Amino acid sequence: MRVEIERLRDLEPGALDALIAESDRGRMTFVRRLADEWAASVNRFDRPGEALFVARDASQIVGVGGLNVDPYAGNPSVGRVRHLYVLTAYRRRGIGERLVAEIIAAARDRFHTLRLSTSNPEAARLYERLGFRRADGANCTHLMTIGAQRERTPT
Repeated sequence: MRVEIERLRDLEPGALDALIAESDRGRMTFVRRLADEWAASVNRFDRPGEALFVARDASQIVGVGGLNVDPYAGNPSVGRVRHLYVLTAYRRRGIGERLVAEIIAAARDRFHTLRLSTSNPEAARLYERLGFRRADGANCTHLMTIGAQRERTPT
C-alpha cells in the first residue's frame, strides 16, 4: 500500500462518496457537509492560507482534511483544522497523522494559531500527540501556536 497525500484544487462530484457513506453510518456528518459546502461554493478552501488535502491509495480517496480561516476566532491569522476523516480500513497506518502534518505545514505561512474541535477521544489523542493542547474555549477543544516557531531567529 502506497498512500499519497495530495493538495486538492478541485473536488470532483462523488470523489468523497466512500468517506461520506462510512462517516454517515457513524453519525459523523462533517464529511457530507464538506462535500455539500464545496458543491454549493460555500467553502472551497480557497481563501488565503486555506487548503484541502486528500489521502489516495491509487485512485481511491481514503482520507481527507482541510484548513480554513477559523470562522469562530474573529481573527484572519487563526486557522482551523477541518473535516479530518480516514476510512476505518486505513486507520492506524499514519495517514491521519500525515494529513495533519500537511495541514500544519500549509498553515505556517499564514496563521499564528491553529484551532479545532473534536468530540472523538481517539482523534483528540492524535492531535495531542502532534502538538495540539487542550483548550476550554467555545468552538475549540484543541489549539496549537505555530507563529512562535516561524518567528524564531537563530542566535
